[in-house]
Amino acid sequence: MIEQFKGKTALITGGMGFIGSNLAIRLAELGCQVTVLDAMIPDYGGNEFNLAEKSDKIRVNFCDIRDASAVDYLVRGQDYVFHLAGQVCHLMSLSNPFPDIEMNITGTAIIMEALRKHNPEAICVYTGTRGQYGSSVSLPVNEEAPTNPKGIYEISNLTAEKIIKVYNDVHGIRSVLLRLSNIYGPRSQMMHSRFGVANWFVRLVMDNEQIQLFGDGSILRDFCYVDDCVDAILRTATTEECYGEIFNVGSDIPVSFLQLVEAMVKVAKQGSYKFTEFSAERKAQEPGDFYSDISKIERMTGWRPAVDLETGIAKTIEFYAKHRDHYWTKPSKAPAAAAPDKSTATARC
Repeated sequence: MIEQFKGKTALITGGMGFIGSNLAIRLAELGCQVTVLDAMIPDYGGNEFNLAEKSDKIRVNFCDIRDASAVDYLVRGQDYVFHLAGQVCHLMSLSNPFPDIEMNITGTAIIMEALRKHNPEAICVYTGTRGQYGSSVSLPVNEEAPTNPKGIYEISNLTAEKIIKVYNDVHGIRSVLLRLSNIYGPRSQMMHSRFGVANWFVRLVMDNEQIQLFGDGSILRDFCYVDDCVDAILRTATTEECYGEIFNVGSDIPVSFLQLVEAMVKVAKQGSYKFTEFSAERKAQEPGDFYSDISKIERMTGWRPAVDLETGIAKTIEFYAKHRDHYWTKPSKAPAAAAPDKSTATARC
């Protein structure tokens, strides 16, 4: 994999956020010339500290994927475009669907049009969500399962996926479509609980607070450490057979929320939990048990998660214990946009 990215160029949308920054750092380590695009919308997770350790090797442009002129410029000359930017809050979409439509659908269309017009040879990787499936018909959930999302956020992700698939099939823009399941680890935002339940639970145990478990804590999920997620992204990007395909990225080892919290309390040696009843709204939104069938991505790329749950939790706690001040307080604000020219597309720390 090292040789495949060395000397190549890559654009990462949403690259100052959780998964995007981990991906950017890994690519820079592999010798790739990395450009990050991020609008730094408050509360979405963009944090300049996320790229601090490689700030001299990563070029950052503060702009929005809805800015067609900026996107047209930034996709030029890229060997890879990793599309991770979007509206990422399920709860927000319940009260205001328009950011999902504007960012996840319109923004994706702008990126794909820019590739069609200015760089049709690039390889595009899109990261959607396991929420695109909705409630599980059978377990584990494979890529052929029906998609019946329960919210506008998940619908907009599914729509973005289908837009990219059309550009792959009709316009020849080689693309990989990933559905991520409960990614956790370093560099996630830790200011609120609106997305990233596993990382939010990490914050609570590190603050020695009590976690509320809905019901009896028996609902099943699969959790995937962010380094494993990045490996999946890179493997699919460099495997020709993956172009035009949909893949689950998660774990085929189901874990109940109770088991998750017990593991966190054990590793942190502090924190606690209590059971609480579902609110009517939460009960209506809860899709029930979910864990991924990852046999397709394993068969086609050899990828499997390498980091077990307790090890991943320990690595996550270690990172935030060392860098708490950069995540427990609001990060400094960056410009909302930057003109798409070389003078503004500079590395930032």
